[in-house]
Amino acid sequence: MTILSKIIIVFVALIHIYIMWLEMFGWMTKAKKVFRKFPADLFEVTKPMAANQGLYNGFLAAGLIWSLLITDADWSINVAAFFLGCVFIAGIYGAATVQKTILYVQSLPAALGLISLLVNY
Repeated sequence: MTILSKIIIVFVALIHIYIMWLEMFGWMTKAKKVFRKFPADLFEVTKPMAANQGLYNGFLAAGLIWSLLITDADWSINVAAFFLGCVFIAGIYGAATVQKTILYVQSLPAALGLISLLVNY
C-alpha cells in the first residue's frame, strides 16, 4: 500500500471518528450546528438512534485503522478496500436520504482511497 493510500485511509478514518463523536457525544450540542435542516425538537428524541449510528461510524473507522496494521500486503489492501467501499456506499445513501453534502464529506474521500488502492495494486 502506498503512502498516499495510507494518508487517505487515515483521513477517512478521522472523518468517521469525528462523526462517531458527533453522533454519540455531541448530538445535543455540536450536531445541531452541523445538521441545521434537522428540526430542533427532534434532537432529543433521536439521541439514542444517533448514538447507534455513531457506533457504526466508529466501526468503520476501526476497520480502516485495522487495515493499516495488517502486515500482509494483500490482506491490508483487501480490508481497506472493503471498509472504503462501505463508507462510499453509506455516503451515497446518506446523500440521497439525509443531506447532499454527505456525498462530498464521505463518498468522495472514500472513492479517492479506492482509486488510490486500485491504481497502485
